[in-house]
Amino acid sequence: MVTRENIELAFDGYVPEQLPVQQGTHAAVALIVRQAASGLQILFIERAVNENDPWSGNISFPGGKVENGDGAPRATAERETWEEVGIDLRQAHFLGRLSDIAGVRIPVHVSCFVYLVEDIGPFRLMSEEVQDVFWVLLADLMDPSRHGEKVVRFDGQTMIRPGITLPRAGEPVLWGLTHQLVMDFIRLLNI
Repeated sequence: MVTRENIELAFDGYVPEQLPVQQGTHAAVALIVRQAASGLQILFIERAVNENDPWSGNISFPGGKVENGDGAPRATAERETWEEVGIDLRQAHFLGRLSDIAGVRIPVHVSCFVYLVEDIGPFRLMSEEVQDVFWVLLADLMDPSRHGEKVVRFDGQTMIRPGITLPRAGEPVLWGLTHQLVMDFIRLLNI
């Protein structure tokens, strides 16, 4: 069983790769972990359905586009998390940063910052971009029986991509950039 100490040790001395800012969008997201009675959990949002959003209805971490006034990507992740779900990450325990990743179909590169929070809630959906917010056990995300090739929708197209079936009835699968970040996080924990 993974503990918060395992996560803290994994980030001790870890040096993430940071991609140079090039053409396209630079986004920053927050991977938020909490200890629950049932084990460590990770927070996800379900994006609202919007025909102008290629990620419409998909599962992701809170976050968004790095704005000029943010100063640094970490500040963006914190600002966007507050704006979307009402969590003030400035009060959270910052664990570290994962290596940046780049989109394949859309020119975006994402920086992901990892935080440990105490029990929080209820959530306040403060943005029309977010339809739902929920926790998933890290053990469920690591369960190999949930991993595999999944049918997903992106920008109006149906595709088969690597993903994780979430333990919530009716939820879309976790795939794409968020799936890649979750897998990078699991690999970092050496599990």
